[in-house]
Amino acid sequence: MPDFSTQSALYAKFRPKYPKELYDFIFSNVENFGSAWDAGTGSGQVASELSNRFEDVIATDSSEQQLRKADKRANIIYRLESAESTEITDHTIDLVTVAQAIHWFDFDLFFKEVKRVLKPGGAIAIIGYGIFTSNPDVDTIVDHFYSVTIDKYWDPNRKYVDEGYKGIPFPFQQIEAPEFKMEFQWTAAELIGYLRSWSAVQAYKNENGKDPVEAIIPELNAAMPGKVNIRFPLLFKLGTV
Repeated sequence: MPDFSTQSALYAKFRPKYPKELYDFIFSNVENFGSAWDAGTGSGQVASELSNRFEDVIATDSSEQQLRKADKRANIIYRLESAESTEITDHTIDLVTVAQAIHWFDFDLFFKEVKRVLKPGGAIAIIGYGIFTSNPDVDTIVDHFYSVTIDKYWDPNRKYVDEGYKGIPFPFQQIEAPEFKMEFQWTAAELIGYLRSWSAVQAYKNENGKDPVEAIIPELNAAMPGKVNIRFPLLFKLGTV
């Protein structure tokens, strides 16, 4: 699993936000709103949303730097723990969420942990997003950057994102869900900040001593004289035990 500590500030500032409709759908399939667990919480984006509905939220991550940047709320408990082994008490959790992180986990161990901590009838939501699309000029620049410039610097588990999470098992009673949209209006600066949050960009920097995003900034500025539409494919599974 890549170390996201170095780009924790970029994660907190530039990662896209999930739509309200997604949370509404998840909550409509939750029986009780006592405790939630957000695994691989990163900057705490999802944990913050959960804290608006649940009495308390446990948010875990293996990166101390990410947790330091996370949004602090009175009812969120942040813990430096792996998703596969936590100190959460058996059968105390009403909802488990994992957003843009499950592809880094050991699936068997994580799902075993989920089943241990969930209450009977509790729910698990797996959320993620793939590579975005925009206008043709931006797409051409980003596609070459993604699949050529930094291709070898992606962790092998990134393949699960490229496959739309289809290769990830889901040993739960799956709930049929509608399609949700993730669309934004971004400036070149916002897009550049997002690209710099990629783990492969950090791996490239560590090996080569320079930021690969710098080379495409002039092209992106030319392709984005103002705000442009950015569309992310949203990956989502919801189920119960």
